[in-house]
Amino acid sequence: MPKVSILVPVYNHGKFIAQMLEGALAQQVNFEYEIVIGDDASTDNSAEIIQAYSQRYPQIKAYLHPTNLGPSSPRELGGKNNVAFIFGKAQGEYIALCEGDDYWTNPHKLQKQVDFLDQHPDFALTHHQLEVIYEDGSESHPFNRLDQKEVSTLEDLYQDEEWILGTASTVFRNVFKNGLAPWWWKSASGDIGIFIQAVKFGKIKYFPETMGCYRKHRGGMTNIHTPQNYFFLENRKQMFEALLTESNENLQATLTKTIQRYDEILEGLKLSQ
Repeated sequence: MPKVSILVPVYNHGKFIAQMLEGALAQQVNFEYEIVIGDDASTDNSAEIIQAYSQRYPQIKAYLHPTNLGPSSPRELGGKNNVAFIFGKAQGEYIALCEGDDYWTNPHKLQKQVDFLDQHPDFALTHHQLEVIYEDGSESHPFNRLDQKEVSTLEDLYQDEEWILGTASTVFRNVFKNGLAPWWWKSASGDIGIFIQAVKFGKIKYFPETMGCYRKHRGGMTNIHTPQNYFFLENRKQMFEALLTESNENLQATLTKTIQRYDEILEGLKLSQ
């Protein structure tokens, strides 16, 4: 049984997926791991590259979907079913998440994060600094602020004042053996919804070392999930409203403030249109 499941959602990442896989295969660890890839019917050469790697490396489990799993509408939810599919295949005690267009640069990353989680049962998720790189050649920069705190909690995620968890940096406990929460399926904020479910079981540890890269390019979902996208912002508010119904009193106060802030942002967008 693998200790870690590296989950890799892919859609038209033909230019990038080999670099991602090389970073994963370069990990120096004292445990077994699996690389579970879901290619969501890419229209480029992603599937061919993935298949070639899977034939060479038995730890790669490639699922090359003949048709896109969707949903096709709204576009903000695109790729969600593929993410759920690979989560359903994860056998590891821990999950490391890395999309097919991002990659890891430190061969000790997984061992460092897994060792910490093994030794600290009160923590549920670890993350680290990433370098944000741009396909158009814009200057790169760190993902997290230089003063990012070492320990965060569920309350920090519920405050939603800044995004501190770069997807490619995360390793977290696999608390998804019974599936993803019902509210997650309706949320366009896919990654934060996953991390919230994990962090309900413990704290968040941050490593300041840069151990990977987060790539921004035209095909990335961050170009759809923008502060000007009314649907996305309304949908995010609805996610926090769903969480409000299942939270304790202390967290309800934090969530109420966050929901009120989104109401103000949405009202401002209405007035500016």
